[in-house]
Amino acid sequence: MASCSRHAVTSALRGTTKALTSRRQQSLEQQFQSLRLGARRLSTEPSSSAITAAPELDVDDLEKFRLAKHARPVPVSPSYFSRTPRFNDRYLAIERLSRSCSHLPVIPAADVVHVGWKSLPDLRRAFGEPVKATDYAKCLKLIKRLQLIHPNAQPKELGQALEEFKRDIQALRNVANPIPIDKFGRALGVGKRKSSSARAFVLEGQGEVLINGKTLAEYFGRVHDRESAVWALHATERLDKYNVWARVDGGGTTGQAEALTLAIAKGLIAHEPTLKSALRKAGCITRDRRTVERKKAGFQKARKGQTWVKR
Repeated sequence: MASCSRHAVTSALRGTTKALTSRRQQSLEQQFQSLRLGARRLSTEPSSSAITAAPELDVDDLEKFRLAKHARPVPVSPSYFSRTPRFNDRYLAIERLSRSCSHLPVIPAADVVHVGWKSLPDLRRAFGEPVKATDYAKCLKLIKRLQLIHPNAQPKELGQALEEFKRDIQALRNVANPIPIDKFGRALGVGKRKSSSARAFVLEGQGEVLINGKTLAEYFGRVHDRESAVWALHATERLDKYNVWARVDGGGTTGQAEALTLAIAKGLIAHEPTLKSALRKAGCITRDRRTVERKKAGFQKARKGQTWVKR
């Protein structure tokens, strides 16, 4: 009895699965039939909008398409992949100018206008690149060679290329303002030495010298300081020709006397510009910038340290 019931159950299950598969096949066939009918209707019915074919491609267009397919971006500068592209571009431009301007006439080196060129740190700071010292030396050598070309024969491109290597401030072109002579015939000279400063009015006279309202002998007790104060007049043999009224401040007697030397020398140049070479040889118009070195922490003086004691 158990075997008969099991056989009945399996036959019933097989019948249900066959019925489900037959229904699925019928539904799929119905879907395919509906798609075929829709395709036939679309093929038989006239289309509302006319379908036009795409225009044929020209041979030139095909060639452009083929080239564009293999194109790649190219950098503007040939030195793009180097560490110093900006400097290399300027260096290559100067090399091209040196080759193209090699036939132009040159002038002697003594007649060339002195120009201050940028140093290596300034050039690195201006371009923002780690320029090598050897490359900088080669570039500067070419620049100085190009500078020898006669000014009337230099092309405009050369001036523009060299302008980027010049310093922003040309110290050699700075000209000191001339010291004027007022309506009383006085020329004011200013001098400094160490922490002392001096202002001296120089005018034609009989050789009188007043410093802070005192005579030279009263103000300076040392003979060396007296000679230093009027050394400019003594070196040019003008002791009996000019009067000096001076005001000195700060520092000691030695610093005040040497500051007065520079002040009197500037006043003399205002009256007689031809004395400048003689005063320069005497060392009267050169500013002495030496000062006392400051004391350091942990030291007794600027460099003197504590005495080392073993025991």
